[in-house]
Amino acid sequence: MLYRIFSCCTLVAALGLTAPAFAAAHTDHKSVTKSSAKKSTTQTTKNTSKAKTTKTSKASKKSNTKTSNKSASVAKQGNKHVTSRAIANARKDVSISRALALSTTLDNPGVQSAGVLVLNEQNGEIMYEKNADSLTPIASITKLMTAMVTLDAQLPLNELLTISQADVDTLKNTSSRLTVGTTLTRGELLLLALMASENRAASALARTFPAGQAVFIRKMNEKALSLGMKNSRFYDSTGLTPNNVSTPRELALMVKAAHRYPEIHDFTTSSEYSFISNQSGRNMAFHNTNPLVKEVDWNIGVSKTGFINEAGRCLVMQATINGTPVVIVLLDSNGKYTRIGDAQRVRKWIETTSLSKSRAG
Repeated sequence: MLYRIFSCCTLVAALGLTAPAFAAAHTDHKSVTKSSAKKSTTQTTKNTSKAKTTKTSKASKKSNTKTSNKSASVAKQGNKHVTSRAIANARKDVSISRALALSTTLDNPGVQSAGVLVLNEQNGEIMYEKNADSLTPIASITKLMTAMVTLDAQLPLNELLTISQADVDTLKNTSSRLTVGTTLTRGELLLLALMASENRAASALARTFPAGQAVFIRKMNEKALSLGMKNSRFYDSTGLTPNNVSTPRELALMVKAAHRYPEIHDFTTSSEYSFISNQSGRNMAFHNTNPLVKEVDWNIGVSKTGFINEAGRCLVMQATINGTPVVIVLLDSNGKYTRIGDAQRVRKWIETTSLSKSRAG
């Protein structure tokens, strides 16, 4: 409707400008054929016509501007109503709130992770739990089981292994700086799988298993059952598949078992490792995916991070806090740093709780 009003005003203005101009042109044509005596009359007519044209033009422009401003104002009000209505409809029945950590209390460390278990490794006491029996993908936490199966086989850690095309991730298409043809010892591949969560390294460990990759995966599941992880399942050595699942309670059993391996302690708590690539001749530096291992005030025995979309960001640790060995399992954390923040909150909570108990005693 606004468009029609605008178009009509424009048409009227155009006609107002054209009619006087046509009359002036017709008068000029007559003046050429008539006698010179009528020249002054013709000139007067032309001037009058020109004056009328100018007056009409100004009036039309003023009217056009006024109509345009009015149309724009109406359109603006209309758009505002449409936008408000669109937002209201788009957010209908939707309630979104910022994810905030709960306040830390004596009973709650205020963590944000969806699945949590905090275990006193010394006496078996469950200090805190949240969704501890929920079965969920565990991503690269898988690599702790990969390491235990590798070490249980007592294979030579100084044996040279080569990354092949079969180790390239075609499921999630993740990248890796371990190019096909890179040759490292089994110990180095184990270190990179645990410390830097290198998927190709973990894949190569299973692929080069003497009895074959399928047997390696079977032994992962057998190991899980022997540890009491009755609901856990493993389908690959990397954790890239969401079919690798477990619960916070069962992962605590796996972390406790992994802590008994000196190599796993050394490799998961190393902050960095570098080597000269046989492919490029360049120095390759890899870093731990858990920044807490670099903190001097943390006494960490085992550390492993994990992430795929289906699992969220995960972190499992064994650490000594206030002289007490503790297992911390944090699964499905939102945000890049939430799992690290949760670990810090758990530590502070344990320290505060221990202090409160000692004062009460």
